[in-house]
Amino acid sequence: MKRNYIIALTLLTLLLLGCQVQTQEARPFTIGFIPAERASELTPKAEQLASFLEQELKVEVEVVVPTSYEPLMEGLRFAHIDAAFMDSGPGWLAHKSAGAEVVLAELKNGNPFYYGEVFTTKDSGLASLEDAVGKRIAFTSWTGSSGFILPMGTMVKRGLVTVEGDDFASLEKALQDQFESYNVAGGYEQALTLLADGKVDIAGGAHDAPEKFLSEEDQAKIVTLERLGKVPSHPIMVGQHLPEEFKSKFVTAMLKLNMPENVHIIKELYGVDGLVATSTQDHLGDFGPAFEALTGIQDKVLAKKTKAKS
Repeated sequence: MKRNYIIALTLLTLLLLGCQVQTQEARPFTIGFIPAERASELTPKAEQLASFLEQELKVEVEVVVPTSYEPLMEGLRFAHIDAAFMDSGPGWLAHKSAGAEVVLAELKNGNPFYYGEVFTTKDSGLASLEDAVGKRIAFTSWTGSSGFILPMGTMVKRGLVTVEGDDFASLEKALQDQFESYNVAGGYEQALTLLADGKVDIAGGAHDAPEKFLSEEDQAKIVTLERLGKVPSHPIMVGQHLPEEFKSKFVTAMLKLNMPENVHIIKELYGVDGLVATSTQDHLGDFGPAFEALTGIQDKVLAKKTKAKS
């Protein structure tokens, strides 16, 4: 009797798995895109990708270009959206709240990430990130990945900065109370210029920002205080409901966009070089915990929209 029950249960499980795959192949595969200020400009480029995927996956493909991140995150959670291009912060939130997983990442200049660093001047006397607390600090913007989220999130995560409260105002108060001053400068060049001019003691930014935005004279004044970790490119995520077999087919199809005859599709969409297969841990492992450590940052990041490329 017990043996018959086990056999019946096994057959039912296989039947349900088969129905899951069949259901996926029978209904449209839905892919979401990063919220855009001018969705009408992005949509035709997204539909070009959909046409390519229809040929590769042999199913109907629908595109969703929302006005905010909530539809993407909820869609992944409740299986209304199968895959989505995301920004790093919302991607981490989708992973934590909906179980979505990173399967691909965009390549820019051949890499799926750049490094976030904290810079100081050669004569500052600072030896580590621990020395930064209580000093004058410059950030690029409240939502800057390497210019705010990674350096501030790392300091909070390490216990160097204490935030009392669970909203963004609490984060701002921690900055006011635990640094001599802070400046949200507006960009890499502005933050690093403040540093080179001696108006702040430390500044966060991309590892290659000094050579891109400063003169050789100003570059010579600053050094890296600490390399904090990887700042990821846009991840492409899939919902946990997607069958493994179909997930593999999707990744294989998307990697064909790297071929010379197809790469224009992804270039026109987001101006990137191509795609690479990856995982949540490999791609978001440095950034995600730092992002999660910052109270209230979620609302600011979720409100961001991209500008469609012309």
